[in-house]
Amino acid sequence: MMTIRFIHPHKAFLPEIIAYVDFFTAHGINTEVVSRAEVHNSACEVEWHFLGQHSRRNKAVITIHEYASASVPPLSTLKDRIKKLINTRPDYRIFNNDYVQHQFQWNDAIPFGIRNYGIPPGTDHLLPGIQKQYDFVYVGTVDKGRNLELLFNCFTKGALKERSLLVLSRAYNALSAAYAGTANITFKGPVPYHEVYTHIQQAKYGINYMPDIVPYNQQTSAKFLDYAACRMPVVTTDYAWVRQFQNNYGGSYFYLQPDLKNFTWEKINNFSYAQPDLSSWTWEKQIRSCGVLTFLESKFPGLKFSV
Repeated sequence: MMTIRFIHPHKAFLPEIIAYVDFFTAHGINTEVVSRAEVHNSACEVEWHFLGQHSRRNKAVITIHEYASASVPPLSTLKDRIKKLINTRPDYRIFNNDYVQHQFQWNDAIPFGIRNYGIPPGTDHLLPGIQKQYDFVYVGTVDKGRNLELLFNCFTKGALKERSLLVLSRAYNALSAAYAGTANITFKGPVPYHEVYTHIQQAKYGINYMPDIVPYNQQTSAKFLDYAACRMPVVTTDYAWVRQFQNNYGGSYFYLQPDLKNFTWEKINNFSYAQPDLSSWTWEKQIRSCGVLTFLESKFPGLKFSV
């Protein structure tokens, strides 16, 4: 049986690995998820790396490089250039969106595709009768580059100090310690991917808080899509990607002012929200649209991923 080995760097949430495993397993392909230290422990036909850096490759296997994001500040451009110089040449590249692909600007002949973030199909993940335990939920990283203090201070001494916030993340010990005396901010995680939607739906509103700087404002917001998949009202900062998404897929979202002066319970409640069209955003459609299946079929005769 053919084996695809996914190499997880364990530095970020990568729900796409779960989606890939589910997809390929359903098509009779064996999958393994390993750390970089375990990559050579057993044989496989395909190595699928999530970059990061990958400077030495096994030429006996098909190698796929996936870039979920461009590098983040500080020195983001320099970091991308270093990756471009150091990383070995794969057989196929996948980028999260056109912006990420453009940041690297490879001029070689290696084929590539765009595989955006996805959501579960259907409505099985929806829990319409779930009890709302929080007023707001924030899902995602809490690193310093996100400048979350301005947001969190709204819940400590600002207009929302009587409202509750669930922060679903990882590596948040320093931040949670800073807000240890704030009873209305709850930190949880990391939680298994299949439990994330249950936690999201325990809140009334989803917060998509993204700095309006590159690369954050140009890249797909996974948490925004997760909120929308749960059909919950979205409160978001105002930046290029979310405006482009609204133009292409519809919906109506509450846009925060840069100083958050409009972030009040009254204004949030009185706003008229609408849901986007997410029919093209399922994981299967994203995987099928990125070209990697056609590439694998060309490398392994007899392999077919027919719909």
